[in-house]
Amino acid sequence: MKLGLDISGGDFAPRANVLGAILALDQLPDDVELVLIGRQDDIASILEEKGVVSNRITVVNAPDVITMEDHPTRAIPQKPNSSISVGFELLAQKKIDSFASTGNTGAMLVGSIYKINSIPGVIRPCITSVLPKVGGGNSIILDVGSNADCKPDVLYQFASLGSLYAQNVINIKNPKVGLLNIGEEEGKGNLLTQSAYKLMKGSDDFNFIGNIEGGDLFNGKADVVVCDGFTGNIVLKQAEGMYNIAKQIGIEYTYFDRFNYENYGGTPILGVNSDVIIGHGVSNDIAVKNMMCLAYDVAKSELTKKIKEAFK
Repeated sequence: MKLGLDISGGDFAPRANVLGAILALDQLPDDVELVLIGRQDDIASILEEKGVVSNRITVVNAPDVITMEDHPTRAIPQKPNSSISVGFELLAQKKIDSFASTGNTGAMLVGSIYKINSIPGVIRPCITSVLPKVGGGNSIILDVGSNADCKPDVLYQFASLGSLYAQNVINIKNPKVGLLNIGEEEGKGNLLTQSAYKLMKGSDDFNFIGNIEGGDLFNGKADVVVCDGFTGNIVLKQAEGMYNIAKQIGIEYTYFDRFNYENYGGTPILGVNSDVIIGHGVSNDIAVKNMMCLAYDVAKSELTKKIKEAFK
């Protein structure tokens, strides 16, 4: 298995990404190779500094960088020699099995849709985030930002995608799917959630348990929480903010530590034709290591193949 990593993306590139790749080598099976995509001289310098020589590392030169300020839609065609563009080209040619980056999220989404395409039948690919359960384990929430405006059939598909992810990567048997709403009753919510509820009710594609409220996000009532990307992004940023506040005021508690993004590394883009992983822009070496471990877990689970089968 070959896992591609964008070395030039993120606030602490290239150093944090190369160091994260080195850490990942010790965590991943011996038959996994890492393909480091970025400025060759920078990568070689850091590997040499750390005394790393491994036949499990391949370096692919990509001299240009798509920055956080670049427009996502224009960046990929305008910068074909950037690490993100080269990474997607390798993925499209099946020279790597997955591609991960902590760089421009918009460019990663655009590249996923236009370079490797959506899975036939998927209306809109989406991204997810982890919700640590108080009693242990994790739930997931989707979408968390890639689709601010959604229609009911899109939320229905999010439920299917999230359920498949929870089953095959998080290993939750028959995951409970809840629709995030302002009340538990069937008639509650806006036109979107009311209509989505009607579609999801009685579905054979996933285990729908009905509406859940914001107070149930972290208690494990649902394993998969479905919402539009506007709502999901607010939930995600609020959780990150509460974690930061807890750290600032000196609260030390094991549960709050599970909100640290470093523990999860990133999230796959669900609904595209290959495995693409997006990491946080401020990722350090630990987060990059965990992102590559997630990339391996997603590839090993054959999640993309199973989504394709489900959407035939």
